[in-house]
Amino acid sequence: MGGSGSKSKGSSLGPGADTTSEGSEQSVARLKGARKTTPFIFTRRSSLYFDEDGDLAHEFYEETVVTKNGRKKSKLKRIQKNLIPQGIIKLDIPCIHVDFPIILCEG
Repeated sequence: MGGSGSKSKGSSLGPGADTTSEGSEQSVARLKGARKTTPFIFTRRSSLYFDEDGDLAHEFYEETVVTKNGRKKSKLKRIQKNLIPQGIIKLDIPCIHVDFPIILCEG
């Protein structure tokens, strides 16, 4: 019922392929050599915002007084308009990029 192909196990790497540990070391070396950029990150986008007064924070709130049934109640209202993002900031200590393809240490 089967096909007419050979049942012998062969290497799918092709003729002249090196299957020793040297071959895997060479592939790692090629991977390092192929990447011309550094794996370190020196800057990042900040998540902080400036408001109209020049204050810097993640979120801004305004206190509003609501009168209901003769009672005064204060609520916090989140401000989302007129905010300017801080932008790109320089990191004090460089970090390693998340997509760095090589394991640095095994514990």
